[in-house]
Amino acid sequence: MKNLSLLLLGLAGPAALAQPTAPTPPAPAAPVAIGVDLARPVGPLPPLWAYFGYDEPNYTYMKDGQPLLTELAALSPVPVYVRVHNMLTTGDGTASFKWGSTNAYTEDKKGRPVYDWTIVDRIFDSYIQRGMKPIAQLGFMPEALSSHPLPYRHHWKPGDNYNDIYTGWAYPPKDYAKWGELVYQWVKHSVARYGEAEVKTWRWELWNEPNIGYWKGTPEEYQKLFDYSEAAVHRALPAAQLGGPETTGPGWDKAADFLRSFLQHCVSGTNYATGKTGTRLDFITYHAKGAPKLTGGHVRMNMATQLRDVQAGMEILNSFPTLRQLPIILGENDPEGCAACGVQTNPDNAYRNGTMFSSYTAASYARLYELADQQKINLAGAVSWSFEFEDQPWFAGFRDLATNGVDKPVLNVFRMLGQMGGQRVAVANAQAMSLPDILKQGQNERADIGALATADAHSAAILVWNYHNDDLPAPPAEIELTLRGVAAEKALLQHYRIDQEHSNSYAAWQALGSPQQVSPAQRATLAQAGQLALLTSPSWVSAKNGAAVLHFTLPRQGVSLLRLSW
Repeated sequence: MKNLSLLLLGLAGPAALAQPTAPTPPAPAAPVAIGVDLARPVGPLPPLWAYFGYDEPNYTYMKDGQPLLTELAALSPVPVYVRVHNMLTTGDGTASFKWGSTNAYTEDKKGRPVYDWTIVDRIFDSYIQRGMKPIAQLGFMPEALSSHPLPYRHHWKPGDNYNDIYTGWAYPPKDYAKWGELVYQWVKHSVARYGEAEVKTWRWELWNEPNIGYWKGTPEEYQKLFDYSEAAVHRALPAAQLGGPETTGPGWDKAADFLRSFLQHCVSGTNYATGKTGTRLDFITYHAKGAPKLTGGHVRMNMATQLRDVQAGMEILNSFPTLRQLPIILGENDPEGCAACGVQTNPDNAYRNGTMFSSYTAASYARLYELADQQKINLAGAVSWSFEFEDQPWFAGFRDLATNGVDKPVLNVFRMLGQMGGQRVAVANAQAMSLPDILKQGQNERADIGALATADAHSAAILVWNYHNDDLPAPPAEIELTLRGVAAEKALLQHYRIDQEHSNSYAAWQALGSPQQVSPAQRATLAQAGQLALLTSPSWVSAKNGAAVLHFTLPRQGVSLLRLSW
């Protein structure tokens, strides 16, 4: 029997005796090598990020609106601009989704104007007291002036047909002269209340997205409204800055046609108010939006669509030689188009609560500087159309900066950007995703790991992101950051981070069990988690011959800000 066993083993061969082996682990990915030359400036850093906006102006002075404005003012070393709708809409000041009112203009029984700036002043006082600046929107049409006033007040809510919002406030005036006088009185009142020196620093603009349902008139009627508005604004304050037309993304041909036609009118058209040729235009505004969608059970972002809008508008402006040096403000610059559409009714918007929104924001704002350089455009600002929605469920997935007074991760990206100053400096990254790559949807195929860097005489700041269009788990990236041109032998390093464990109130809320009834102790925990957090304690970095190398791990959809001072 023993011999038979040996014979069988021999027939089976050596393989039968082999022990099972563990699979070979994949080799760790090579670090992403990013080089920053602090001594090589590449251009200025206009504070594109210091611009915010929202539909509902009455939220401005409500319990969560006031502290959020204070935080926005504090995040920036330069004044923050705020753009809101419905500043001339008729009503009692009640706020609701995509609605607000000030009752600034009514008429008596004889049709004579009655001006009441009480609510307008309450809103603008909130800005001025904090050192903020309004982008004062001339709109929408007061009920007494509307050529089609009824129905006027809408009661839209998430899930309803979006077109339900376009009511009597969206129509041209029945009397353009009365409209012009309303504009004149508002500017004149502002100068009397805040002083000419202050109001000269504001920006005034006409309407919102007049190429879609927000404007029920024709393009020519919008041009006429602009001409009357321009004459009124500059009659009250010749040094005031007035812009337009706040069209939707010009990647759409109809929006591009509207923008082009408006600019042509300003250059060479017959002015409806004066009969002369052309209309004064101080800055140019249009919008840029992405297009996320739910696919395979997860959200896939689409930054390419947003950046194509930005590029298309710049190309249109460049076709007008007399206008191309004017400042551009992206009046809305967002991953998609409806801030008030929460995740319950619009699951495509599930990116908004966590780190995907923050990493998208870091990567997209950095590319705005690239586009402005490429097109040689004076890009002054990019409005994040996001604020807060009062008394709504916790983390309901609106496009907002805070929920129930607790800051969301995306707000911390703006805090990071607010700590960047001086000149933009050169960044080298062989693995960086180029603008052509992004426009070809390269962010669907691989991670977009990149950096934006600035420096001045005594400090530097490097913003680094690990972004991907797909909201899916993935291994972190190892970063090797080489700094050159460090103007001291030692520098103090502060490393800020947004990821699942840092600067993330949403993850903290989920860790509490996602409560809708939040205790005072839980609120305090969430409020602390919503603040910008350091990854590690500050430390000293040594530079040899002006060079230093830093290594760190950056999770997918994470953002780091490394600040050095000496």
